[in-house]
Order: sequence, then C-alpha cells, then structure tokens
Amino acid sequence: MENFRLNFVVERNVPFIAGLLEPYADVRYLAAEEFTPAAVKDADALIVRTRTRCDAQLLEKSRCRFIGTATIGTDHIDLEWCAAHGITVINAPGCNAPAVAQYVFATIMQLANRPLAGYTLGIVGVGHVGSIVERWARRLDMKVLCCDPPRMRTESDKDWSSIDDIARKADIITFHTPLTRGGDDATFHMADEAFFAKLRRAPILINSARGPITDTAALIAAIDNGSVGPVAIDCWENEPDISAELLSRAAIATPHIAGYSHDGKVRATQMIVDALTTFFYLPRVSVKADTPKPVPPYVTPLAVIGSYNPLADTVALKNNPEAFEYLRNNYRYRSEI
Repeated sequence: MENFRLNFVVERNVPFIAGLLEPYADVRYLAAEEFTPAAVKDADALIVRTRTRCDAQLLEKSRCRFIGTATIGTDHIDLEWCAAHGITVINAPGCNAPAVAQYVFATIMQLANRPLAGYTLGIVGVGHVGSIVERWARRLDMKVLCCDPPRMRTESDKDWSSIDDIARKADIITFHTPLTRGGDDATFHMADEAFFAKLRRAPILINSARGPITDTAALIAAIDNGSVGPVAIDCWENEPDISAELLSRAAIATPHIAGYSHDGKVRATQMIVDALTTFFYLPRVSVKADTPKPVPPYVTPLAVIGSYNPLADTVALKNNPEAFEYLRNNYRYRSEI
C-alpha cells in the first residue's frame, strides 16, 4: 500500500518557511495570483498572506483542512464558510505589534512640531498594537485617550473614551482595529464624513490598521478643508490600486509595511508553523532565524528616531505608486526598537 503524503501549498512571500516542512510533506510555493482552484485542489493545508482570498470560489473542490495566514488580519478569509466546511483557520495575532507601534511613533516624530508631552493621543482599538502604543505614549508623558467598544463593555475599571471624545480632544489619532463590516462595532468606514466633521484640533491621523477603516473620499475632503492635519497612510483602500489623490496629500505614505520587521515576520511564521505541525501531528520545527526580542516597556524619542524613518519609504511609494506590490514584497525587513 502506498504511503499517504501530505500536500501543503505556501504563498511564496511568506518568509523563513522554505525548507522547514519538506521532511513531512510535499510543499509547493506559489505567488498569490497562482492560488487557483486547480492549484489547491489536492492541498491538505494552505499557508497564505493577505493577498490570497480564501473562500468558496477557491476552496469548494479542495480537500483543504487547514489555513494558516501569517498575518494578524483575517478579512481575506471567509471564516464562516471555512467553519461550515470543516476548515481550521489560524492567524498570527500580535506577531507584528511592536513593529506597528514603532511605525506609529516614528511617524509621530516626523510630523510633530513640539515635544510629545504636549500632545493628546487618541487610540482607536486597544488590542495587541494599541496596548503597546498606549504604554509607550504614557511613558513619554503624552495624554492618552483609549477607545475600544468591545473592551469598554467588559472592563469598567479603565478610563475609556468614546470615538466622539477622541474626535474632539485628540491632537493625534491612530487606528488599530480589525476590519469588520457588520454588527454594533463595525469598523468599515468608521472614519467617514461624519467623523471628520467632529474633529476640532486638525489632528495628525495615522492608519496602519486596515485601509477601508477610513473612507478615502471623505478623508481627502477633510484634508482639503483643513479638518485633518498631516496624514500618514500605510493601509489603503483598494490595495494595490491606491488613490493617487490621497497619495499626493499624505505626509507619510507607505506600502502596507508598518508591521514589516524581521522579528515580526519570524514570530508570524513560527506561530503558523507551530499551529500546522500540531494540527497534523508532525514534529515541531523551528524557524532558522534569531529569536525575536521582547517588547520594550518604554521607548525614548532618540531610540525611535534611530530605529526607523518612514520618509524613505514615502519617497519610494510617491515616486512609483504602480510598484506598490513590488515595494511591499521586496521590503527589507527592519529591526524593531
């Protein structure tokens, strides 16, 4: 009787994974656009990033039982359909949180025009990333307003703010929510025309969460009428076909690389590989890279400035917006703070 061998299909831009699983399975590495129903028909597992849409159209005739996405977000995966068809979905929550926090503070350092202790920072979404941003901001003597409706309903011991409070009081607003399109806490276009109309301090605005959290047309109008101050956009609607109008107006514009640190990528790949080997009862394998550093309890302005400058990435994207995917896929992973 012929021995059964597992078949894994891996998106080729997932880092640090090549060679890890070959002792236990047949592994194929494909570009995101090469994930077709025919290509994954015999796959037992997929390992993907955000550019691979995993839904009935891709998987209906596949024997796939496991999807690992080496990302925080899962909005590229039809979770309800996968659950109904016995497909386990695993993501990598928190893997790149320190890198995104680094991006936020490096951006603030570039756009601020006075010591940070004079600013009020509004954080919308206080999960893995937002919690680090909050902790670092407080240690820098910033005033911090936190908005997270799901946590607000269960954690009454914390001083929470509404999003309207943040609109009125914040000098800087940074978004760190998942993308959700339904329910009481839907985040799709949460920064819309009505939100921008409530702004009172022409705040710096940073979106390093998900592009559709901000309504692009409304944001452009708010920039033009002065409701919003300097804008930093890492996550865009309709990536990679981003708005040329928003690109031209953004003070910081980067190709969805806020979380692209070496440590973050190691964490993500290790988390997904651990989940996959556990699911299929395989031996544990370790990513061949330096062990990620722990998150520092605080940062200094000098450490932030020395660790990353988003202006170089901004120049690259503004000079060649058609290269969005190339710049993202070939990004040189930076070190965290």
